[in-house]
Amino acid sequence: MKANFSEHDARRFDTPAQPATDTISKPEFESIASFRYAIRRFLRFSEQAARHEGITPQQHQLLLAIKGFPGRESATVSELADRLQMRQHSMVGLIDRTEAQGLVRREQGVTDRRQVFVSLAPAGEAKLRKLSVQHRHELASMREALIGVR
Repeated sequence: MKANFSEHDARRFDTPAQPATDTISKPEFESIASFRYAIRRFLRFSEQAARHEGITPQQHQLLLAIKGFPGRESATVSELADRLQMRQHSMVGLIDRTEAQGLVRREQGVTDRRQVFVSLAPAGEAKLRKLSVQHRHELASMREALIGVR
């Protein structure tokens, strides 16, 4: 999967909010390492939970991106491709596979018939709800590891 960084995104890494020094203390290395470990632990949990529910981690991300899309209960294919950092044709394949499982549905746009909106089907809502409850519990158990990062 190729990340689609804009020039603006790339500049954010070149111009930190605070002046950077080349010196990093041992506690800072430990903090960064702990944070990366916590992220990886959470992602592994998430991947395993999705597979246990009979979907791929990408399908779980798709369901979450749709439900979590700001201000709407659906998103266009290109919006979803951006959210999951996928190429549009790869996103279409993911939507095809997820739709075949009865988890999402497509609807043609009303104002622009070229747009295709993807929303959750009832089975997708149920699966996402179950996974999200599990994720909420996992995040609560990781709170100390995440808060301890400085």
